[in-house]
Amino acid sequence: MSNLAELQLTKRGELRHFLTPEGLNRIMLERILDTADSFVVVGNQEVKKVPLLRGRTVVNLFFENSTRTRSTFELAAQRLSADVLTLDIKTSAASKGESLLDTLQNLRAMHSDMFVVRHSDSGAAHFIAEQVTPDVAIINAGDGRHAHPTQAMLDMLTIRRHKGSFEPLSVAIVGDILHSRVARDQIHALKTLGCTDIRLVAPHTLMPYAIESMGVTTHSSMDSGINNVDVVIMLRLQTERMASAFLPSAGEYFRLYGLTKERLSQAKPNAIVMHPGPINRGIEIESAVADGPQSMILNQVGYGIALRMAVMSMAMSGQMQQRQTEAKQASSLTGELHK
Repeated sequence: MSNLAELQLTKRGELRHFLTPEGLNRIMLERILDTADSFVVVGNQEVKKVPLLRGRTVVNLFFENSTRTRSTFELAAQRLSADVLTLDIKTSAASKGESLLDTLQNLRAMHSDMFVVRHSDSGAAHFIAEQVTPDVAIINAGDGRHAHPTQAMLDMLTIRRHKGSFEPLSVAIVGDILHSRVARDQIHALKTLGCTDIRLVAPHTLMPYAIESMGVTTHSSMDSGINNVDVVIMLRLQTERMASAFLPSAGEYFRLYGLTKERLSQAKPNAIVMHPGPINRGIEIESAVADGPQSMILNQVGYGIALRMAVMSMAMSGQMQQRQTEAKQASSLTGELHK
């Protein structure tokens, strides 16, 4: 078992933290998707709640703003019947000089069961899970340029629900690959789930060095990159990239890499279009495509709640299982010492 798998799984192989799809096997990723599938219908019910996390406390720790991700995690936890606390870090003790360690230990002392962590530093969620609060389930809601596992997995859920098996698919990921936290997790998840034709499409300035080592092909031409693909995933272009040396202008980027109806016609006729949001219309994608029949963008939002419900319920169950195992081991050791 890899170090990443050991950190994220219990000794019995159940999910304990969810930090990245990297290191998790196909069986676990499919279990996450299967569980999410079962939660999709909850959103259509009159009473949109299940009691799986009743009595549990989930703390949303967003050290970096993201209204969409935060709100879907809040809804997911509430639909699982958890008590939810969302901290405004800008006005919390952390902004008054208290260290991250002190903040987390205080929340731990309040008997919190799960932290949903979003942080600008890569590896923050891993550090918390491994070094700070290993007995609290940690869900990575995005860390630096490193990972955004629930976004990647809701993308996998979208693909599977609309395209079925991953093996025969050609998938193009288009945009700012260099700075994207979700693109790497998408690649890991797609490969683990059996997709063999993964194409990255971006200008050279936004393509990571030696990214081909991850088993993908790279394209600087949008036309060749999306030719005959089944899935087109557009990435958000951060506006600060256009004010730097990465790109000449928004207009030039859209001319070369924007997804238009004409350009989309080069993909398969039944290709689906995805975007993690928020969309920069007229820069990454034109409105006719974003709002068109091949767009899955709004579907992704709904699937995101179901996927996050799945991950939270599975991680909480695994964490409880781990606590019980450790308690039994401690009790057994105490009994041996008293003999």
